[in-house]
Amino acid sequence: MNERGDDLTVVHVMRHGEVDNPTGVLYGRLPGYHLSELGRRMAERVAEHLAARDITHVVASPLERAQETAAPIAKTHGLDVDTDGRLIEAGNVFQGKTFGIGDGALRRPANWRHVVNPFRPSWGEPYVDQVVRMMGALHTAKDRARGHEAVVVSHQLPIWILRSYAERRRLWHDPRKRQCTLASLTTFTFRGDRIVSVGYTEPALDLVPPHLRAGARPVKGAGVQGKAFGA
Repeated sequence: MNERGDDLTVVHVMRHGEVDNPTGVLYGRLPGYHLSELGRRMAERVAEHLAARDITHVVASPLERAQETAAPIAKTHGLDVDTDGRLIEAGNVFQGKTFGIGDGALRRPANWRHVVNPFRPSWGEPYVDQVVRMMGALHTAKDRARGHEAVVVSHQLPIWILRSYAERRRLWHDPRKRQCTLASLTTFTFRGDRIVSVGYTEPALDLVPPHLRAGARPVKGAGVQGKAFGA
């Protein structure tokens, strides 16, 4: 598609809200993980934050937590939630297991082979593959909302990899330093088909427990979700 230089389009890429995960497993792409009551409040807060925006398209990962996060935003704007499989969580061999500090899957020597290469990474979906699918989903949302705004709901790691690529930073990183808190918005502004700026906001930060915020130290026994590696 040829770039139309006068078109200004905004795509807000949102991380879903808190998930009900009492056993603290890395739920990854597993079905059946829904927003907690706090997660639903986060989603409502972001819907209020975006209520006055010119949003014409809402799309989410097929996983329940993303669909439920997108629902109040779509309702506020009289829209349906579309689904894009490219927005799904990153694949991970530790899915369904606990991954806390000193008490999770890494206590088992058989799992050590999965963490030998953090640059790919060896434990899951390659970062480059995440870039390809997330960039594709981002541009599709931009095209659907051209001249207006879109909301895209996905998951922490794919969002962070997308932002890192757009900002021309290396893809491998310390998971504790991802700036992608629960219910946060990573906002891409396009002029035509070119990204001209990337922004970041946390409309529901006051609802996010301190240990789940960006840069927080992982909590022993808490599992992977939202602590060291997020979801």
